[in-house]
Amino acid sequence: MKQMGLKAVVVTVLLAAALSYYVYNPMPDAIQEPWKLMAVDAAFRTGINLGFDSTMVALLGSRSPAGVVPGVKVSDITFAGVPVRVYEPPAGGEGHLRRGLLYLHGGGWAFGSGKMGAYDKVSRMISDELNTVVVSVEYRLFPEVLFPEPFLDCVAAAKHFLSPEVLDKYAIDPERVAVSGDSAGGNLAAAVAQEVLAEPKCDIVQALIYPVLQALDFNTPSYVQNRNMAILPRQVMVQFWLQYLGADISLQPQLIANNHSALQHSVLTPELRSRLDWTSLLSQKFKKSYKPVVAERDSHGLLKKIPGLLDARSSPLLAGPEVLAKCPRAYILTCEFDVLRDDGLMYARRLKDAGVAVTSDYYEDGFHGCLSFTSWPLDFDVGKRVLRNYMTWLQNNL
Repeated sequence: MKQMGLKAVVVTVLLAAALSYYVYNPMPDAIQEPWKLMAVDAAFRTGINLGFDSTMVALLGSRSPAGVVPGVKVSDITFAGVPVRVYEPPAGGEGHLRRGLLYLHGGGWAFGSGKMGAYDKVSRMISDELNTVVVSVEYRLFPEVLFPEPFLDCVAAAKHFLSPEVLDKYAIDPERVAVSGDSAGGNLAAAVAQEVLAEPKCDIVQALIYPVLQALDFNTPSYVQNRNMAILPRQVMVQFWLQYLGADISLQPQLIANNHSALQHSVLTPELRSRLDWTSLLSQKFKKSYKPVVAERDSHGLLKKIPGLLDARSSPLLAGPEVLAKCPRAYILTCEFDVLRDDGLMYARRLKDAGVAVTSDYYEDGFHGCLSFTSWPLDFDVGKRVLRNYMTWLQNNL
């Protein structure tokens, strides 16, 4: 009996040690409640290994049912054949036009849903507090579809939403409409803004939350600094890109080494490279002492294998200045501890250089995904601040 008891103790200790080793991931000093973030990160890593659906439900909440809860009317319908969830505020009515917001959820183009608890909560808050009709788009995901299908779903939903008939049906002011999204949803929102909303007759805004905007340089200062950061380490972001663009995951090391943007590629002209040249687009505060990583040769022919890398519909940062000049005014949120920080900062700079009004909202203690963590027990102070400031900007600019 004693021997069995000793074995049980040893097994328990070993399991505890293994769990601690799996969960532990050193965090920057500026991160509040680091052990909580480590636990969330461990859950995300488990999701990558075992399947995202159950993990996302555990972290972000299950899909909420449609209905009226409380006051906000929630309906699951389709826009141009694309599933959407519509949130209608209790306020308004005849003679009282409302705001309109098209929201595109994040998840690496591979998982997630606007119906999940965290997204659903934010949509209900915006609808209720800002008297806004929120349309959350359930675009198709990997592996069911690849680029450009998710983008095309969002474009179709956006065009339907912006039609006079639909705006009139929901009593939406056509001059108070926004497209918004976080992470991969921020990518889609920026691409939709370039494709659909860049029209002088539209007084529309775009709100991008830690968006992913380019896939030619995985060695920007933020990618290098945060390569092992919680929630979205560099290798995971590269994996998401390869999946989205229909490429072989085994090419991951080649992209991390920037071999796909090697100097030998004549298609990458100096002018095109300048559109994502962080050495000129970032301030010294963010460049720090990092150096560009530029490969001489690409022996794998990566740009031919993955043509989507050069498509501005997948990488909005690659759009030319003539396209950016027509884009709607923007809110771009970035976080210090996020591989995507520099994508957002460079896009903000290029939009400003093109004459677009931009609000750049940067969080020194922020991390990727923090907007989704505002409710106990997975609540972070920075997430609450991000949510409140995002909503304040919408209130003042929409």
